[in-house]
Amino acid sequence: MMGVLEKVRARRAPVVVADADLPLDSIIMGDCIAAMRSLPAKSVDMIFADPPYNLQLGGDLSRPDGSHVDAVTDDWDKFDSLSAYEKFTRNWLAEARRILKDNGTIWVIGSYHNIFKVGSAIQDLNFWILNDIIWRKSNPMPNFKGTRFTNAHETLIWASMGEKARYTFNYRSMKTLNDELQMRSDWEFPVCGGQERLKKGGTKVHPTQKPEALIYRILLACTKPGDVVLDPFFGTGTTGAVAKRLGRRWIGIERDLGYCDAALERIAAALPLDESALVTMQSPRSAPKVAFGVLVENNYLTPGRVLSDAKRRHRALVRADGSLESVCGAVGSIHKLGAILQGAPACNGWTFWHYDTPDGLMPIDALRKTYLLATQP
Repeated sequence: MMGVLEKVRARRAPVVVADADLPLDSIIMGDCIAAMRSLPAKSVDMIFADPPYNLQLGGDLSRPDGSHVDAVTDDWDKFDSLSAYEKFTRNWLAEARRILKDNGTIWVIGSYHNIFKVGSAIQDLNFWILNDIIWRKSNPMPNFKGTRFTNAHETLIWASMGEKARYTFNYRSMKTLNDELQMRSDWEFPVCGGQERLKKGGTKVHPTQKPEALIYRILLACTKPGDVVLDPFFGTGTTGAVAKRLGRRWIGIERDLGYCDAALERIAAALPLDESALVTMQSPRSAPKVAFGVLVENNYLTPGRVLSDAKRRHRALVRADGSLESVCGAVGSIHKLGAILQGAPACNGWTFWHYDTPDGLMPIDALRKTYLLATQP
């Protein structure tokens, strides 16, 4: 008789058992610790983990009107004791450390039931905690009994491989995402719902499905296109769907057949972003340097081309050496001439100067980005 894994293989070819090589963009079906042991050491760029919370609910939850509250009552969230949960946590985190690259990072999300155990194990295993992030839920479930404060947040721990480890943090992308303000460590997102919430027969497929916006921010902050992201508690595939959209490679580990099927169907429907949309803001230190003269040399702007500011108050000719000459005779770089004409101490010439196109004025920075897309590997 065909086993569970063989059934998944027959229906969904991408679900495979890990061999010596990384099973990229696929799900390993089975126990997370055993599956991680099958992966090569130092092979993964980032791990996002949403482990069991060990809620240990004593019975069904009901609203004041008597209606049932969906909660985590599945066997995968049940442990014999806190010590058993602690052992499980240390075992999977030890494997996570083994397969992470030296410049990799790990994210773990949890509630007050388990996050302190997780944090303690992370530090004992010599990870270096970089931040704890508070996900503040804009639509939390109320405390129906009125015996406690409403549970309105979950905590994420972000950690590197050590105090001196070099790791990816796309600071500029996060600042741009946050309207040019530094991204804080308290994030507000609604609980997953609406069309995003996967349901079958009117019932939630997974009780703790995370919102895609949360994973999107994490992957955008801490990975680069092409990086490998592992989710050892894959569930219905939120990490895989977002990774596909952002041009990252993913590996999922999941032992529930129903979750695997839902995840594969969901990821197959996810549309990757256009390549140009994946070019995010970089920190000044890591951004490739492009001189304005390079655009002139490569015929993106020809000598004699007229540039202007966005309101056409100032005009200047492009010269063969990459300098600009204004109609009043002043000469300088794109930055220096822009500052002179405005009577300002400084100017970002890339955004100040524009060129004419059939669709109207465009900043010359658009040409720089086009050049980078054409020339960067």
